[in-house]
Amino acid sequence: MDSLPTTTPPQERAWNWTAAGRLLKAQAVILGSFVLFIWFLEIVDVLLFRGALDVLGVRPRTRDGLLGILFMPFLHNGLGHVLANTFPFLILGWLVMLRRIGAFLVVSTLAILVSGLGVWLLGPAGSVHLGASGLIFGYFGFLLVGGLFERSLLSILLAVVVAVFYGGLIWGVLPQGEGVSWQAHLFGFLGGVLAAYLLTSRRDEVWTP
Repeated sequence: MDSLPTTTPPQERAWNWTAAGRLLKAQAVILGSFVLFIWFLEIVDVLLFRGALDVLGVRPRTRDGLLGILFMPFLHNGLGHVLANTFPFLILGWLVMLRRIGAFLVVSTLAILVSGLGVWLLGPAGSVHLGASGLIFGYFGFLLVGGLFERSLLSILLAVVVAVFYGGLIWGVLPQGEGVSWQAHLFGFLGGVLAAYLLTSRRDEVWTP
């Protein structure tokens, strides 16, 4: 017996659009809140504290410097530094969110912890490390190698897009001149690779919403 063609009810189509709109709004709120916070914090630091908050960054191999692992992504060395990190954070962060918002939170956490710990262990003595670049390199590493681990169409497509438009970032993991925390870049990238591996190997057990 022939089956009748089926169509998606209007209510279900409307629900799908509503769900997509809510997801996009949630993504915008998360990314926008971070960007607004780092701009607000840096403006306050420049105008009121004259850069005094910078001492809260990661100070390698000092006990107090360990707390800087948590503060480093939110502190910057001037407004130009914040501006340089804003657009890569928004673009790469949103691409990570295309996988899942949960993945974004996991990648962010691992990138912050691994990059901060790497800087604390290997950064030059007497230096202070600031900025969200370790976080950005975490997103870069996650997106770039995610296709190798997951091998889904979306992950491969995202890896290609990132390689084409942001492939030059890979040179940032190499030793740079003074004033550039290549250690944060390198270990942030490794944190993103670790996140890609963990999220792929455990996605059926834990990470799939």
